[in-house]
Order: sequence, then C-alpha cells, then structure tokens
Amino acid sequence: MTEIREQDAGGKGVAEVGRSQWWDVWRQFRIHRGALVGMMVFALIMLGVLAGPLVYWNDPQFVPTGRDFIKLRDMRPVYVTLWDTGAKVSWAHPLGTDNLGRDILARLLSGGQVSIAVGLTAMLLSLVIGTVVGVLAGYFQRLDGPLMRLTDLFLALPLLPLLLVAVLLFRAPLSAAFGPEGGIFVLIVTLVGITSWMQTARIVRGDVLALKEREFVLAARSIGTSPPKMILRHVLPNVLSPIMVSATLGIATAIITESALSFLGFGFPPDFPTWGKLLFDAVDRMELYPERVVWPGLAISLTVLSVNYIGDGLRDALDPRIRSH
Repeated sequence: MTEIREQDAGGKGVAEVGRSQWWDVWRQFRIHRGALVGMMVFALIMLGVLAGPLVYWNDPQFVPTGRDFIKLRDMRPVYVTLWDTGAKVSWAHPLGTDNLGRDILARLLSGGQVSIAVGLTAMLLSLVIGTVVGVLAGYFQRLDGPLMRLTDLFLALPLLPLLLVAVLLFRAPLSAAFGPEGGIFVLIVTLVGITSWMQTARIVRGDVLALKEREFVLAARSIGTSPPKMILRHVLPNVLSPIMVSATLGIATAIITESALSFLGFGFPPDFPTWGKLLFDAVDRMELYPERVVWPGLAISLTVLSVNYIGDGLRDALDPRIRSH
C-alpha cells in the first residue's frame, strides 16, 4: 500500500487508487469459479451454524428420560423412509437422534460453532506468530539464522504425537482453571496455533527479503526511518497478500486438527459436540446407522474444501502478475 502512495503522481487520489486496486482484486477473484462457489458454500455453512441453533427447535444437550428415552432413541433420518418404510422416524428430528435420544441436527449445528470457532481462533494465533517470525527473520539479517532454524525444528516435530502428549499433560490444569469446555478450547487453540505457523513464517520471510531491496524501502531508510516504523508502515502493508492466503488455508488446517483430536477421544468432553466428536461417537454403530458418520464428515469436508478454494482464489487475485493480464 505504501508503494501505491509513492507511485500516485497523477490526478488520482490515494483513496481512488486504493479502491481501484481492491476492485481489480475482486474482479480477478470473480473469474475463479471455484473460489466463488467456495465462498458461497462457506457463507451458507457459517449462516447455518450461527443462525441455525437460534431458530431450530431442539436442544443439542437434551436427553429424554423414561418412556420418552425408549421412544426417541436411535431414530433414523426422515429420508430413510424412501427405501425403508418401517424405519422409526419423526419429523420433529429431521436427521434422527443418537443412542441417547439427542437430536443429531441440533448437535451438528452446535458442533459446527465449536469447530469453526477453534479454526478461526487457532488461525489468528498461528498467523500472528508466523507473521512476526517471518518479518523479523526477513528484515533483520542477524535474526534470520536462529529464527529459521527454529522454524525447521518445528517442521521436523511429529505434530500428532506431540499434540496428544500435550493434551494429556495440560488438560487437567486448564480444565480446572477455565472449566471443562473452556480449558479444552484454550488448549486446542494454543496447540494448533503454535504448531501451524511455520509455513506462514517462510512465505512472509521470502516476501520481506524481496521488499527490503525495493526503491521505496531504500528511500525510507535513507531519510532515517526507524526499523519499527519501517516494518509497520512500509513492509507489513506490502505482505498482506501472502498473509491473507495463509489465513484461509490455516482455517482448514485447524479444523482438521481439531476434528482429528476429537475423533481420537482427546478433544472436548463427551457431552460437548464438535464435528470430530460426532464422528467419534458414530463409529461404534456405523454399520447400523451410517448416516451418523456421513453428516459430520460431509460438514468437515465441505468446510475445508470451500476454504481451500477461497485461498486459491485469493492467491490468484492478489498476485499482480496475474491481475495484469
């Protein structure tokens, strides 16, 4: 963005130049059909998990008792009647109920809130760490070696065993401090965030190394601009493109990691639904009720796929070499 201000020597104002730049980005993004479809799918998923629990009539935590328990447990989705007219269904529970009589659609919507919240929060944490490490390593030559060796060390770690050990060690203290759900949320977000920043750091470092030799940076340095002001005003605005792309891809990584931990039984408490937890609970009865695996698996797949397509579209749209054609 700083480079755009310096090049603006004509009659156009800075605001108009910035607006035209983002209009070019949007125009290029629209050409990527996969990115547009991914954005619409992700918007629908976000709308469903945010607004769905507010309008849907069933409580995801409600467990019937007495005769209602026998009546409501293990209900099949209503569409099963298309090939099995004798299946126990109820229009009050469109996707059926689990073995405890809890509504599956309500748990799917509620679990989506947790899974996407984990993905977004962990992505922000990894983005901050990766950007700080990448900018410092790229701008300060004396920090480049130590920070990049630290990045290589994290890349060489076996992440899944490390995550499992960390959950076992820190689950009890954090649950005692923040509650069962809050403690696991803090733990998973922290673990995913501090183990997924390395790719962002490498990408940002490469861009900063190239930016350091650009004319506008050299000119700012020649007039005595301090390194903190140089980084904040001249370097960071010009590396927003790879940061935004890394952000979209980081959401997908965080959702998959949280789902894997929950599927392995190291995630949230049993009565607290997430998409990975729903998969874990459905595995034991998958042969009798395969739909209980399909729906959370489909939700995870669609979310990750749509976010990846959005990232691809942003990468193409933010690349000035592609926008120029």
